[in-house]
Amino acid sequence: MRVLAITKIFPNAAEPLSAPFNRQQFAALAKLCELEVLATIPWYPGAGLLARWSSAGKLGRVPRRETIDGIAVRHPRTLFVPRLARATWGPLYAASIAPLVARYRGKVDVVLGSWAYPDGFAAVIAGRILGVPSVVKLHGSDINVVAQMPGPRALTAWALPRAARVVAVSRALGDAVVALGVPRDKIAIVMNGVDAQLFHPRDRAAARRELGLSAGPLVVYVGNLKEEKGSRELARAWPLVLGALPGATLAVVGGGPLRSEVEAALAPSGERARMLGPRPLPEVPVWMAAADVLVLPSHSEGTPNVVLEALASGRRVVASAVGGIPDLITRPELGALVPPRAPEALAAALVTALGTPYDPAVVADLGARGGWAASAAALHAVLAAAATEHRA
Repeated sequence: MRVLAITKIFPNAAEPLSAPFNRQQFAALAKLCELEVLATIPWYPGAGLLARWSSAGKLGRVPRRETIDGIAVRHPRTLFVPRLARATWGPLYAASIAPLVARYRGKVDVVLGSWAYPDGFAAVIAGRILGVPSVVKLHGSDINVVAQMPGPRALTAWALPRAARVVAVSRALGDAVVALGVPRDKIAIVMNGVDAQLFHPRDRAAARRELGLSAGPLVVYVGNLKEEKGSRELARAWPLVLGALPGATLAVVGGGPLRSEVEAALAPSGERARMLGPRPLPEVPVWMAAADVLVLPSHSEGTPNVVLEALASGRRVVASAVGGIPDLITRPELGALVPPRAPEALAAALVTALGTPYDPAVVADLGARGGWAASAAALHAVLAAAATEHRA
């Protein structure tokens, strides 16, 4: 089977740490089929002149072709007009890659769009250009945030019912796209996997020595610092935690648009709040191993990989009860669920979690999920079914 994947969330030379979940799943998928990836780069005239301030400008130096984890990756540029209505994004995106897509006629059995809009919209168009079925994979914010905007919602509601299959990473996400007109029998639930070589129970004291950390309660956040991840609520909750546990420390691993704001809000906490910025993937499991608790106060989610990875590492989680998270934190031994946008409840849950001993081996055993090979195999089965039905 020959698969052409279209996505804007994929690593590249300028952002090698981007979307590790897509890289890991696609690397496993490439062992089961012929896979080529169109990992798009946003572009507009003069973007390179604004590289200091514009993410599109910074991405201008990405080469047209790369090989990533053995996968042939092309980086076509897609016209993106900053501050213009998002309703234009999907059509411009699809039109930008159409000439390249046309070259794959007769060379592809199925098109996979990874992210609902604009990627999924473009994948449906690409499938029609090539005369093959399209499958759209959903992640969370693409449906919970982007698809709630009027323009993107209309175009997503046009595209998803026209895909041969829609793949969701959680039951909640699958339920959400039914409202966009997708029949339930076309929805497949394929959860992300966990790299067991990286994320497994490790000695907490050894991890802290490796990172140069002292003893004391430690909460770790791993992810983008943006509004829908609950970054502001975490910053408001942390002083409340310190009021009850003055010796606790918060380690924030990641960057994003709210990094400066969160850093300023946490500055009064001094050494009890550490802003670490983005870290290489092999370092992330060491921070998880050092932690007592992982925190994720998101407003919306699919099935967040960071929760899967924390549980595989034997670390309890305090997270918002949104998306697929309640399907992961199913017992008190695994952590606690709190309402989103509730810093006081978040602080209280963190204080309780930090004061409650637990056995990491029990957490890892109860929270175990499949690896990336199993996740890729499930995705491959969906793609193969779509291709077989189309040929029939």
